Amino acid sequence: MSNIHPQAIVEPGAKVGKNVTIEAFAVVKKTVTLEDNVVLKSHVYIDGNTTIGEGTVVWPGASIGTKTQDLKFRGEKTYVVIGKRCEIREFVTINSSCQENSTVRIGDECLIMAYCHVAHNCEIGNRVVMSNSAMLAGHVVVEDCAIIGGMTPVHQFSRIGCYSMVGGFSRVPRDVPPYTVGGGFPYKFGGINIIGLKRHKFPLEVRIALSKAFKITYRSGLHLEEAIDQIQSQLEPFNEVKHWIDFCRNSKRGLLGLEGVTKLVQNESEEQFFED
Repeated sequence: MSNIHPQAIVEPGAKVGKNVTIEAFAVVKKTVTLEDNVVLKSHVYIDGNTTIGEGTVVWPGASIGTKTQDLKFRGEKTYVVIGKRCEIREFVTINSSCQENSTVRIGDECLIMAYCHVAHNCEIGNRVVMSNSAMLAGHVVVEDCAIIGGMTPVHQFSRIGCYSMVGGFSRVPRDVPPYTVGGGFPYKFGGINIIGLKRHKFPLEVRIALSKAFKITYRSGLHLEEAIDQIQSQLEPFNEVKHWIDFCRNSKRGLLGLEGVTKLVQNESEEQFFED
């Protein structure tokens, strides 16, 4: 049985799973699917061809699945798919997509904090954190376990790589490589996200290899293609190194921060910096 407040509006046709809670004044349109154990707090508005995954909680004032703000939209059938066990906090806006049968997709166990915005055709991976008032323009890709600081806008078609950390009050007009930490405007890198990689149990040898890949890409003075060739020939072919190469090689907007890179903060030696 589900717990639907009598002052909530759930249109006929909406698919409501088991043990769903819908509080007073929430609105669920007829094309919406709520999977088991979803919680919609008061004054939530869910529209469009939207599916909200099992165990996800949507907090007051959030608006999901509404018409894209893209002026090219001509009434196509589009979708929003939100994964399992996400937390979507107060006044978040997640628009529907643009172009026939396209989807805005959010992975599992994401935390999207208050006043964030996710625009049309965005793809967000698993366990992503968007801090308060972070904003994604259309066609942005955010890979698994990335963290975006508060008040940070991300330009359309940009990508944010997995396990990267983007500082608050930054501006992201191009691609942020995976496994990095940085922020500001103009954007500057602090190097590889060592603390984040340790917390996610990345082995020491992988962390060192990624640091070398970062240095070759950003500090060698080589053109990007030459840097990628050097990484490929000199470093162990860990999956993470392969992903670095693929991400950099397939960048369409270009990599952020190639012209201004800060030095890593080191103690006595690189080995001491990376050791567990």
